[in-house]
Amino acid sequence: MSSQPSASPTPNTPLLCERLSWRRCEWAGDDPLYVAYHDHEWGQPEHDDRTLFEFLILEGAQAGLSWITILKKRARYRQVFDHFDARKVAAYDDAKIAALLADAGIIRNRLKIQSAVNNARRFLAVQDEFGSFDAFIWSFVDGRVQQNAWASVADIPAITPISQRMGAALKRRGFRFVGPTICYAFMQTVGMVNDHITACFRYGELGGTGVNPPQTP
Repeated sequence: MSSQPSASPTPNTPLLCERLSWRRCEWAGDDPLYVAYHDHEWGQPEHDDRTLFEFLILEGAQAGLSWITILKKRARYRQVFDHFDARKVAAYDDAKIAALLADAGIIRNRLKIQSAVNNARRFLAVQDEFGSFDAFIWSFVDGRVQQNAWASVADIPAITPISQRMGAALKRRGFRFVGPTICYAFMQTVGMVNDHITACFRYGELGGTGVNPPQTP
């Protein structure tokens, strides 16, 4: 595991892409923060445990909200959540939770903050059992990126059989805010699936094959 996740990249490449008339997924819009996230992070296979923990917590915080809202608060989340050091987050007490609830820079939802602390403890238990959270979570796709082939964002599912199995497995281990929709968003973010549309320049860069695999029930 790395000691600290890297800072969000600056959106210089997206501007170049626009000049070259490259297409990207429509959901990225024109917000520089969202564009940089799409071009450099979303769908990039991630195996660093600290970064996986970061996205697990952020996806849970996003429930019921827009992802751009979370991206705009991400820097503050990193500050107040000890750069997503799961061992430190697992040790948060009532005083720390109260301080987080008073911090306007993050989502001040008690259940979500409490679930982050709980999930940190469950995360450490998975690491102890499997050697890393990465080994556990990537086992749901047999350690390989699932290459999809969506022509439109409208074609992309919100839930899949794999995300349902993942959510059920995490819940059995005591995790919270890990329903199948959240799990699929997590899978998309950390590159367990390539859900860039086929016309997007990132689709081919991430190994897109142009063929949707069969979905195992």
